[in-house]
Amino acid sequence: MALRIMSILVIEDDPKTGDYLKKGLRESGYAVDLARTGTDGLHMALEHAYDLVVLDVMLPGIDGWEIMRTLRARRDLPVIFLTARDHVNDRIHGLELGADDYLVKPFSFIELVLRIRTLLRRGVVREAEVFEFADLKLDVLRRKVTRQGVEIVLTNKEFLLLHLLVKRQGEALSRTLIAAEVWDMNFDSDTNVVDVAIKRLRAKVDQPFDKKLVHTVRSIGYTFGEGA
Repeated sequence: MALRIMSILVIEDDPKTGDYLKKGLRESGYAVDLARTGTDGLHMALEHAYDLVVLDVMLPGIDGWEIMRTLRARRDLPVIFLTARDHVNDRIHGLELGADDYLVKPFSFIELVLRIRTLLRRGVVREAEVFEFADLKLDVLRRKVTRQGVEIVLTNKEFLLLHLLVKRQGEALSRTLIAAEVWDMNFDSDTNVVDVAIKRLRAKVDQPFDKKLVHTVRSIGYTFGEGA
C-alpha cells in the first residue's frame, strides 16, 4: 500500500519566500499549497484537511494572529509561525494563541524541515503552559517561577530541571534520566552533576519555604511532590 503524502499549507505574502518554501517543501516530499493573503489562507486551512500550516504574521487581509485564533477555535492541526517578528513578546503571543512552534526569519530551511518532521511525527500534543502545585507556579512560556507569589530567579538549567520534575510530579526520576533530559547527555554514574544541580535548585525553591517539594528517592534519584 502506498504511503500517504503529507500536505502542508504555506501562508506567506512575500513572493520570493513563498515560492522558495513551496518548491523546497515539495522537493522534501510534501504536497504543498501556497496562499498569498491571510484571507485566502484562512479559507484554505478551514476547507481542506492539511497536516500542517506554515504561517506568517504580517499578511494582507487577515494577519497571522487572527488566523491562529480562528484555527484553534475550529481546527486542531500543527501550526508553525515563520515570521520576521523576532521580539520575545511576539513569540510568547504566538505560542499563547496555540502555535506549536515559532521560527524567525531569516531562517534555515533545513531547520524548518526538521521542525516540520518533528511535529508531524508526534502529532498535535500540547503541553501545559502553566503548572501549579501547592504554592508553586511555573510559567513555561515566560520562564517564570513563583512560590507564595514570590518570584524565584533560576538559571536556564535550573528552570529545565524544575520543569522536568514538576511535569513528572510523583514519579521517581533517575539521575540518568534527568541528565539525558536536562543536559542531553549520558554520564558516568560517579558524576554528581545532577546532585549538584538539585542542591542549588533546593536552595532557591525549597530552603526559604516550610513545605519542601523536591525529595530524594534513595538509590534512584529524585521526585517532586508534597511528601517524600
